Amino acid sequence: MNGYNEKSHYDDEPEPGSFVRAFDAFPKSKPQYVTRTSGGGKWTVVMTVVSCILLWSELARWWRGEETHTFAVEKGVSHSMQINLDIVVKMKCKDLHVNVQDAAGDRILAASRLQEDPTNWGQWVDAKGVHRLGRDSQGRVVTGSGWHDEGFGEEHVHDIVAMGRKKARWAKTPRLWGAEADSCRIYGSLDLNKVQGDFHITARGHGYAEAGQHLDHSAFNFSHVISELSFGPYYPSLVNPLDRTINIADAHFYKFQYFMSVVPTIYSVHRGSGSAPAERTIFTNQYAVTEQSKEISERFVPGLFFKYDIEPIMLHIEERRDGFLTFAVKVINILSGVVVACHWGFTLSEWLREVIGRRRRTQSEGVIGAKSDYDD
Repeated sequence: MNGYNEKSHYDDEPEPGSFVRAFDAFPKSKPQYVTRTSGGGKWTVVMTVVSCILLWSELARWWRGEETHTFAVEKGVSHSMQINLDIVVKMKCKDLHVNVQDAAGDRILAASRLQEDPTNWGQWVDAKGVHRLGRDSQGRVVTGSGWHDEGFGEEHVHDIVAMGRKKARWAKTPRLWGAEADSCRIYGSLDLNKVQGDFHITARGHGYAEAGQHLDHSAFNFSHVISELSFGPYYPSLVNPLDRTINIADAHFYKFQYFMSVVPTIYSVHRGSGSAPAERTIFTNQYAVTEQSKEISERFVPGLFFKYDIEPIMLHIEERRDGFLTFAVKVINILSGVVVACHWGFTLSEWLREVIGRRRRTQSEGVIGAKSDYDD
């Protein structure tokens, strides 16, 4: 009777009226026919760990997106370019001349277009993050690799684009509060010809044959702090090579030269694959810089000289990130693959264990058979 009931329980038919259940394509085992083994438990743990690792890796890759760097000859004709600077020189404002001379032969009296504020040197030289060019704020040499505050290597494109959307505003000059105004802060933006040029800061009466008295040489001190030097639209949050750098003049006649190669750059962020239009884009310029600073004789002109050259190429840095639906499909594929692989691993391990068990049983039976022959 019990056997009959068990068989009828095994061959259950779909309940009347359950039309959908009759099309169930996924076979299921009765609980009384399922055996739990230690091997299955181990493979389940392995499957869970591997699934978590792959899921986290795919999530991190999707969050970062994929960056592509494309170089191309700059298309179109542009005539002007904006330069943004914020420099503190350890000399009084009335003793400085700021000029621009470009390859087109135009000379711009930049001092008339920039803001000059008297300030104190101590308010800038001890500011947080100020460092020498090529070194960090702790004085260590910057190699361009390793872990930084914003991540490993450079910032991600979506971070750069997000920072570029912040409102552009020049910081206010700190109040003196009774301190001596021994320095000059020069800051603002200039529209220049988009050609090779030379932006320089020299002492009054030196550098150009102009009317007026020459400044006494003992007043020369071209030590300076560069808080901002960029080309193109002003994005205060974007970090450039010369930002927050300091250089000290060891003598009155000292010449600081910075040679910069400017590359027009486009940052764009896309969502989805294919030819989807960019969600956010900013146009700016990057530059590489080298420095040559040395003490000179009185026959030469001391000061700060920024020589810039515009490269005829454009760099397009593009970040693409899959849509959420695409990401979900990839996650499902990964998890399905892990389940199938672990199932095969479990099946093979059980088969191997069964084969080894058979051999051991065969060897044991052979020993018993030898004993039986001995009894005969």
